[in-house]
Parts: sequence; structure tokens; C-alpha cells
Amino acid sequence: MPKAKVNGIELYYEVQGRGYPVVFMHGFTYTVDMWQPQVEAVSRGYQMVAYDARGHGRSESPPSPEQYSSDIVVEDLHQLMAALGISKAVLAGHSNGGYQAMRFYSRYPQMVAALILIDSGPGYRNPAHMEEWNQQQEGLAKRYESRGDIGLANMARRVIAQHDSSVIESLGEIKVPTLVLVGDGDQAFLQAAEYMAGTIPGAEHMVVPGAGHNANQDNAGFVNKAILDFLGKLDLPGG
Repeated sequence: MPKAKVNGIELYYEVQGRGYPVVFMHGFTYTVDMWQPQVEAVSRGYQMVAYDARGHGRSESPPSPEQYSSDIVVEDLHQLMAALGISKAVLAGHSNGGYQAMRFYSRYPQMVAALILIDSGPGYRNPAHMEEWNQQQEGLAKRYESRGDIGLANMARRVIAQHDSSVIESLGEIKVPTLVLVGDGDQAFLQAAEYMAGTIPGAEHMVVPGAGHNANQDNAGFVNKAILDFLGKLDLPGG
């Protein structure tokens, strides 16, 4: 199992195919396995990179809460790309993976060629809504703790529960091509996807029929075509 020592931990990753790199970032509680429906389609023409975030799957799960934050998660990806010799890539993120992809763009815009945001949201501007969200994540964290899953508990408290206003306030500053996908049955993210697509300059917005929060799995054929059509319109070296 390929692992890279980055940012003080070992991250599990998979690389398939050749061509311009497209890095896939899974959502909270998922792993690289969630992207299996995309592997054959994407890796035919691109270098498909996927990895387990810290606290997830086959990557390391540090025990200390201080080793978890959105800034740390962003730096994990920064160092992983460096370890793999990737100076610039398309970032494709599901749910929290999409949120972290936007945070990565804010920190390292020169390393992002385009964004693909799947069933994602931009965080919260309203403090009351954010507090409600944080309380939900605390409940999740306690359940994970009761099962002995400290990695996911720390992620819930320190990363998922901290979706502040920084991303939502910077959406208008995203200058790379962006594709926003959301399942037609993903009630929690339909409005967020519409807002992001309307705020990110030039963003494409597609609602995936017959799909819920895991649109890439629920209707893989539609999502794969949308991704490949989007990538095909980009001016990517070797793409």
C-alpha cells in the first residue's frame, strides 16, 4: 500500500493512469474507495490521484486533537502533491473534500488548475447556523469516541465543525474553471451548490438526476461524463 510521510503523518494514496493530474478528495468518513466508479473513466486520459485524509481509512490517525484542523488538512495535500512531484492539478472534492479543495485554492491558487465540487458547501456566514452545525458535529464526535474511533472524532470536532465564513466570503475570488455537481435528492446541499455556482465567476452548475449526497456513486455515468466533458474543455498540458 503506497504511503507518503507528509506533515508529520503517513497518508495512504493511489495513483492510476497517465496525463494531467486530477486529485480526488473524499468526504468526511469516506476513503479513496468512494471514487471507484470514476477510476476507469478518469484514468484513461488523466493521472487520477486519490488519498485517505488524516484520521480516515488507511492513513494515520493522530490521537491529539491539536493535530487536526482545516489548515493542517490543507497542508497535508500541499505536501502530498510535492511528494508526488505534482506542481499543479485539478482538484475534485466530495462534500468536506470540496470544502477543503476551496480552502486549498485560497492558500495555494497557483497549484490549482480547476475545481470540481461534488455535493459540497462553502461553510457558514451566519453564526447561529454555524453553531447549530457545530453542535451536530459534537454529537457525531461523541459517537465516534464511544466506538474508539479517535481519528474521526477529532476530525468531527476540529475540521468538520469549523466550516467558518472564510470560504464563502472568498467564492467571488476563485479565478479557475469550476464545475459544481449536486444530486437532485441531496436536499442539504442543493441550495449551497446553487449559491456557489452563482457566486464563483463562470462556474458550471449541474444537478445530477437520481442521486443523493453521493452523486458520483448514485449516477456514476452522468457524473463521469460531466467530469470528462469539463476536463476536456480545459487547456491542460497533456490532457
